[in-house]
Amino acid sequence: MSLYAIGDLHLSLSTEKTMDVFGGVWENYVEKIKKGFAPLSEEDVTVLCGDITWGMTMEEALEDFLFIDRLPGKKIILKGNHDYWWTTASKAKKFFDEHEIRSIDVLHNNFFEYGDTAICGTRGWFYEESKNKEHDRKIMNRECMRLEASLRAAGDRKKYVFMHYPPKYLGYECPELLSVLSRYGVELCCYGHIHSAGCAYAFNGVYEGTRHMLVSADHLHFRPQKLL
Repeated sequence: MSLYAIGDLHLSLSTEKTMDVFGGVWENYVEKIKKGFAPLSEEDVTVLCGDITWGMTMEEALEDFLFIDRLPGKKIILKGNHDYWWTTASKAKKFFDEHEIRSIDVLHNNFFEYGDTAICGTRGWFYEESKNKEHDRKIMNRECMRLEASLRAAGDRKKYVFMHYPPKYLGYECPELLSVLSRYGVELCCYGHIHSAGCAYAFNGVYEGTRHMLVSADHLHFRPQKLL
């Protein structure tokens, strides 16, 4: 059994919005995802770090979730900025049950055990996302609370955190989230959101004791990154 991570699959099997239009590494990306997951076993666990589907509702995203369900192993998903289908974690779980989607679970105000390691996380946030700083502050505070809830629930286990937004990128740092990672002794933080030329500027290194790693799908050439 191994633990993997990948973000930003941007599936669009039942909508017209597809990443193929960008060409390059995104050309025929659905088949690349299939091939990337092929070496995994049914005992493996993969965390999907947001931006899972372009579907605007869970019904519109059904084909994408069924595609993910057919991939090998268990999948743990978290919200990205383009996951417009997302309403609540409980509604997502109910939807998966109704459609007999058995291999997908939701990381939101909770954690999952992987041996002696806790899989924790939240979406995160960029202050630069809007010009309304008060709005940003409220979202950031909520994301910090969700991350802390996840980490507290994990107790004294070794902690890996999975986010969509990077807490550190180029000259940007999110001190609120970085402080939480440091305070809880998080060993690894995986994130997505960054694509194309931006990947060259992503932070992949150690900051205040936490190793940071970009796992967006195009950066990984659509092959999940093995962590454990």
